[in-house]
Amino acid sequence: MTQPTRPNIVFIVADDLGYADLGCYGGRDASFGPVSPVLDGLAAQGLKLTQGYSNSPVCSPTRFALMTGRYQYRLRGAAEEPINSKSRGSTTLGLPPEHPTLPSLLRDAGYRTALMGKWHLGYPPAFGPLRSGYDEFFGPMSGGVDYFTHCSSTGQHDLYLNDAEQQEDGYLTDLITDHGLDFVRRMAGGARSGTPFFLSLHYTAPHWPWETRDEALAQEVKGNLFHLHGGNIDTYRRMIHHMDEGIGRLMDLLRAEGLERDTLVVFTSDNGGERFSDNWPLVGGKMDLTEGGIRVPWIAHWPAVIAPGSTSTQTCMTMDWSATMLDAAGATAAASHPLDGRSLMPLLRDATWRDDQPLFWRMNHRGQRAMRHGPWKYLRVDGHDYLFNLEGDERERANLAPIAPERLAAMVQAWEAWEATMPPIPADATVSLGYGVKDMPQR
Repeated sequence: MTQPTRPNIVFIVADDLGYADLGCYGGRDASFGPVSPVLDGLAAQGLKLTQGYSNSPVCSPTRFALMTGRYQYRLRGAAEEPINSKSRGSTTLGLPPEHPTLPSLLRDAGYRTALMGKWHLGYPPAFGPLRSGYDEFFGPMSGGVDYFTHCSSTGQHDLYLNDAEQQEDGYLTDLITDHGLDFVRRMAGGARSGTPFFLSLHYTAPHWPWETRDEALAQEVKGNLFHLHGGNIDTYRRMIHHMDEGIGRLMDLLRAEGLERDTLVVFTSDNGGERFSDNWPLVGGKMDLTEGGIRVPWIAHWPAVIAPGSTSTQTCMTMDWSATMLDAAGATAAASHPLDGRSLMPLLRDATWRDDQPLFWRMNHRGQRAMRHGPWKYLRVDGHDYLFNLEGDERERANLAPIAPERLAAMVQAWEAWEATMPPIPADATVSLGYGVKDMPQR
């Protein structure tokens, strides 16, 4: 296969989607049938990774890494776990407009850029998508909004079109899809004649509150969007299905416009699943550095380059895909801000390619730290150190630390050497938990 010089790029990010929520990752059918037939088809026609990770087990830190192609720990705003509504008006808790980003570097390389969906990287006027490389924006600024009123957890209306508040009726998942399709339609002619586009399609689904297209619960949840008293597995799966339907509409449009072959479509989640998610066989979820909190689906579809039916156990993180998109576009990182992510373009061309560099994480919450290198994982939670061989124990139940102390010590040393290259966690960094053991039993 030959590589197009400048592919269009669509980066689709779900919100709080579990590792096994999709059929192609072992998810069960719902009461209405398959949950994710479109995404399952993209995986079958492209590349599916089984050992891929998010940069964080919580949303806004991962989005810092996605935007910069660098470990999020380098930026103050990413120390918030996650950015919350109390940061409104802050001039420090957000993505600095002067920092090079995936969209700004692509725009400099001649791409038209748009974010349709969730931002969650700081509030205007100091921060915003149009200040960080996007030509166009539609969506919420905060971490979560009601799907129908588009109000945040503080009750404030939070839906924007570019820099202005936008009043628009409709189910948010569908509105994000609609605006994404409109962007592609307007960019299609230019794309065919040599001006490619970059579309970030960042859904809020299946993040709480638990509302399907046919279940508006605004009055019920307006006092607490965490929706602790509601939801169920069926509603959750329908929310995923609505997103999948929207992705199907996008793929139909790319085909109709003659753009599918030369468009790189990448799908993932910003972190592991939450209450109703399926993370099997992994343990843990959002906010945890156990596998269920950070291992996520990664699907890539690019008919001009990726052979159908490709699968890989290559490890990767969110920031690696940012580096990959820049590489695919022929764009280069700013010398002042070298990437921590590495390009996976060789993997897209050949699913047997391997480059198992060590991956690192840290969390203020519970003093967590983790490192993955090859099949081995070092984990610290609440002051306890663990060592797992994920090749035979993906559930992280067999702690090998007592019988492999030298390997554990080497990984601890490697993690601490890496951590010394990052800024320390600020003393005023916050951890925002929406619920605890008083609300539901621990996993």
